Order: sequence, then structure tokens, then C-alpha cells
Amino acid sequence: MVQNVIFSIVIFLFSGTFALVFGQTPSGSVKPSVIVGDVVTIDQTRIVVNAKSGAVDVALTGKTEFKRVSAENPTLSAATPSAATDIVVGDRLMVTGILAADGKSIPARAVYLMAKTDIAQKQAKESERWKTRGITGRVTTVNMQSGQITIDVLGMMGATTSTVVTLKPAAKFKRYAPDSVKFDEAESSSISDIGKGDIVRAVGDKGADGTTFAAEEVLSGAFQTIAGAVKSIDVAKNEVVITNLQTKKDVTISLGTSSVMKKFPTEMAERLAGAQAGGGMARPAGQGGARPVGQAGQGAQGGAAPVAGTTPGGGRPGGFGGARPGVGNIDEMLERFPNITAADLKAGDMIAVSSTRTANVDRITAIKLLAGVEPFLRMAQATSGRPGGMGAAQTGFQIPGLDGISIP
Repeated sequence: MVQNVIFSIVIFLFSGTFALVFGQTPSGSVKPSVIVGDVVTIDQTRIVVNAKSGAVDVALTGKTEFKRVSAENPTLSAATPSAATDIVVGDRLMVTGILAADGKSIPARAVYLMAKTDIAQKQAKESERWKTRGITGRVTTVNMQSGQITIDVLGMMGATTSTVVTLKPAAKFKRYAPDSVKFDEAESSSISDIGKGDIVRAVGDKGADGTTFAAEEVLSGAFQTIAGAVKSIDVAKNEVVITNLQTKKDVTISLGTSSVMKKFPTEMAERLAGAQAGGGMARPAGQGGARPVGQAGQGAQGGAAPVAGTTPGGGRPGGFGGARPGVGNIDEMLERFPNITAADLKAGDMIAVSSTRTANVDRITAIKLLAGVEPFLRMAQATSGRPGGMGAAQTGFQIPGLDGISIP
């Protein structure tokens, strides 16, 4: 969220105010660059900023101008005088100047500071707004003429409610960037980018009967989930090849710098798998009497994953990121699970992966990769009534946290 706030300042700078703030730029001369990033180190003459392109050395001079921008009102007109001594590690900066040809250093003409404490406060407020006034569901129809989006919302007891989302005046649209579910990486969008099967998260006002919702901000994305056995690992390339459980075809999974890689503790996975199937938290995965995975009544909004190897549009409605009764916020729980790398995997391991939905079914970039998911896949197979063991699983699977998408 804050990154987008900063970028709005950048747009403002280049919309005509730049010359007014920093002086006229002679025609034909080199135009200043803008670097945005978090402070890694700082001393009297130099700041290292972790920008999107990598680390950038920011050289400070006696002519460098310092301003502080509020996260609540991120406009140049509201910026107040600041100083280098006000900057601490973790603060977010926007730096203007002439970037070196290699993109690794910049002598600062001006430094705009947004303090990390201000960022944290802003994020807390935004997070609370999305939690208390938000709604999440899977798109069933989009009416471009009326500007209405119909979504299926999965309730606490498993019942699905069809909800019509209408747009408030000046409603804003964002869409998750490719291979990302980070809120602060979401890009400006419009209703025309939303399609059937997409996940929509909106903030606004819910109607009294729960079937209507007036949105002031809409966040959307298209995702897919697959599961399979690890066939090979290339640590140098940071890639994993799995055999998709449903298609039986090999899929190469690229592990990017933003990929989240976690491992479910065994006992936790078994308890959650048992709870998913209707047996309660204490029932271990694989026992009888469980409700088939993919039927109604499987828990709260936010966990239903599509059928293995399919897009979300072909699976069940779900909330992407909600919590289950008795489980709490699974995304927060997932944060505490052990981090892993490609080197921690071995051939034969069962893993599940979420990614941006693309036409290329042979290669994907992981948004999340979860190991230790065997109990969920065993439960899916055991309740499907189909023979063949885990490798023959053709049914839907639910893995908490796999399809979670972030809010501020």
C-alpha cells in the first residue's frame, strides 16, 4: 500500500511540479531520475537504499534538499522540511538526481522521507479497514454496462452467498501483479481486467441482507494451484520439477525472490487436514466418516483451493486468505512455519504451489510453495472414493494458506 502511495508522489513529480520544486531543467539536458526504496544503511555522506532494481548508493551533498512526507497525505504541497539526521534504517525514501549508467549510484538532489513508523501506522489502519469492511469471493459474472460484479462468497458455515458488488463513485481498482499476492505490489486496474473465476477482494459497505455490497476499492487477481511429487531439483537455477497429480505431466516451478516457501509441521498438517474433512481438530487425517473434499461445509471463507491442476474459475468459490473456525488466521500461522529453500527438498516430496494463472501449463513461477502437505492430499484421496493411492488423486484439495492473498 505504502509503495503505491510513494509512486503516486512520483507521478505527481513528473506531472509538472518537478520543475517548480527543483528548478527549471534546461531543454535537451539529462532529466533527473527517481529512486524509491527502503534505507539499508546511512552515514553522514551516504545512504544505501534497497530499490526495486537492487541496492543503490545515494550520495549526500551540502545542496541535497530533505523533505518529510506524511503517509496520510502523500503530496508535495504537504511535505515539511527535514534533515539527514531524521532518517533511520527502515525508512522509505524517494530520491531524485542523475542516476549513474550502471544504476547503482545517484547523487541526491532531493530526498523525500516517509518514516517507517508512519508507514506502520498507515498499514495498521488500512489493514483494519479491509478486515472490518471487506468482502472476498470468486467472480461468477461481470456486467460492464451496469458496472456490477457478482461474486460467490463462502460463509463461516460453508454456505455460499451470491453477492452483487456495485461501485461507489470514484471507486478504485487494483490488480495483483504477475507472480505476486503482495498488496503493495498491486497495479492500477479497471473493471475490464476482471473475469470469471478471478478472486475479488473489495472494501466498502455491505447491504443489510448480505447479497449486495457497495465498493469503494476493488482488488482482483487470477490464480491457480497445483500439487505433485518432486521429480528433480536444480538448486543453482532455483527450480523444481514436479509431476502434476492430475495431469501426470511435468511442471517446472521457478522460485523467484518473492516466492514464499514454507513447510507444514507434520502434526499441524494432520490436524488441519482432519478438520477440513469434517472430523474436527482432533481427528487425524485419513480416518473414516469425513466429508468429501470439495463439498459444502468445509470451513470458513478463504481456504478452498481449485481442483489440482485447474484454474480457480473451474473450482469452488473461496476467499483466498480468510480464516477457518477454530484455526484462526491461517496466513498469520503460516508466517510462523519454518522457511525452506530448494535445497531442502528431495525427489519424492509432495508439494503444493500457487501461481498466477497463465496459459503456460509447463512452467510457472511460484507465489507460494508449501511442503509437508501429504496429509491434505491423502485426505483428498481418501474421501474421493477413488482407488489408486495419493498419486491418483483427481479430486480437489484444500491446503490452508496456499491461496492466501494479502491486504495492507
